[in-house]
Parts: sequence; C-alpha cells; structure tokens
Amino acid sequence: MEDVQRHAPQVALSIDTVGVRGITLPLLVRDRAEGSRQTVARVDMGVDLPSSFKGTHMSRFVEALEQWNETISYQSVRRLLATIKERLEARRAYVHFSFPYFVRKNAPSSGSPGVVSYDCRLTGELSDEGQVFVLDVAVPVMTVCPCSKAISREGAHSQRTMVHLSVRMRHFCWIEDFIEIAEAAGSSPVYTLLKREDEKYVTEHAFAQPTFVEDVVRNVAQSLMDHGQITWFRVEVESMESIHSHNAFACIERTLPE
Repeated sequence: MEDVQRHAPQVALSIDTVGVRGITLPLLVRDRAEGSRQTVARVDMGVDLPSSFKGTHMSRFVEALEQWNETISYQSVRRLLATIKERLEARRAYVHFSFPYFVRKNAPSSGSPGVVSYDCRLTGELSDEGQVFVLDVAVPVMTVCPCSKAISREGAHSQRTMVHLSVRMRHFCWIEDFIEIAEAAGSSPVYTLLKREDEKYVTEHAFAQPTFVEDVVRNVAQSLMDHGQITWFRVEVESMESIHSHNAFACIERTLPE
C-alpha cells in the first residue's frame, strides 16, 4: 500500500515533536516496600519529524508500547525509546508516564492504616546525545505560619501546601525517597486516616515546627543537593493560604556537578 506519510510535505518545515497522547494502560512501578506495585498510567509518546516527511506513523507508537509491557525503570524505558526511535526513523524520541503512586502510611499514634496517593510523572527522552530520565512527584504537606504563631496569643493559621519536585538522576532512586524528603521539609506530613489521638499528635507536631513556603523549598533543595544521585532538580512549593485570597509560592532550580 502507498506510504503517504513518506511523501514530501507542501510546507517543508521540520517538526520538533509529533506523536500520540492519552493512551491508558496498566503499569508496574518499582516499589521499595513490596518490590513492585500496580498502577494505571496515561502515556504520551513522540518523535521529531524531518522536513522531508509529510507525517509520522502513529500506529507504530501504539505497537511499540503494546509489545513493551515491562516494569518501569531506566533500562526498560530506554528499550522502549530505542524501539520507537528505530521504528519511526527518528533522531529523538520521548515518552511520558503519568500515574498515581500509592503508599501505605499508618497514622502516627493509633497506627491506623491508610493509603496516600501521590501524582507522579516519569519522562524519558532518547537522542543521539544520550538519554534523559526525569521524575516529577507532587507531595502534599501541612505548614504552619511562623509569623502567625509569633504574633498570636492563641494558635496560628495553617494550610495545605504542595511540593512539586522534578529531578534528573544518575541512577535509579526510589520514589519514596523523594516523598520523604518533601514531607520532612514541611510542618507535618498529610495522612488519609487519623483518629483523635492522631489529630492531637499531628497538630502539636506541626505547631512545634512552623515553616514558611520559603523554608520548605530551601529544605527540599538542600536535601536534593546532598542526595548524591541528582544531577538537576527543580522544586516549586505552593501554599494554599487559609486566611488570604491568594496563594504563596517559592521555587529553586539547580544543575549539580556530574
């Protein structure tokens, strides 16, 4: 059959990225506690397209993904990208896996079990220059305002704060490592199930270590700089303010020595 995609386009411009978005599939993710964990991912894939090709072969992305079916890792994503790159005759290929990552977390006093979901994204890109592998994790924490606590006779205002981490790694690192870094940077972690004794513990623990959004972003950045396996990171912290009509945010981005 005629390969229309290989025809010359009327406008001879190269395309930076072309591909498919929104494929949903079951996915196995490496899990520190149990070895691996099942989740559901939304997958986007793309390649560059030279000016001499009218279009790309969209079905080949789906075929490559269907035949891949592996636990997600640096090596397995590289194999998928190499397959896409070869089948699409591209110089550069990328894939995004967006998925919820579930961690079982017991309440701090009662030990009541609950599962917390963290939004994650893994991005792999393969070109002639090598592979880039970036992990994005969104972690909710609780923060207590130091200024409010210092000037108030009773209590202080607190808020839900989102810590967004993007990291480029030398080698494989557990997602749980970065969740723990983010949770340690705030006033308190966030839990799914809390009994009254747990609420007492969380409240007292949080008010004992109030943090500005600036404190949180610096705490996370320092931990990533000390991590040893990170070559680049971007941390953005956004506080959903409880007594203001606006949010507060802070961001740090650094490239670390190889």
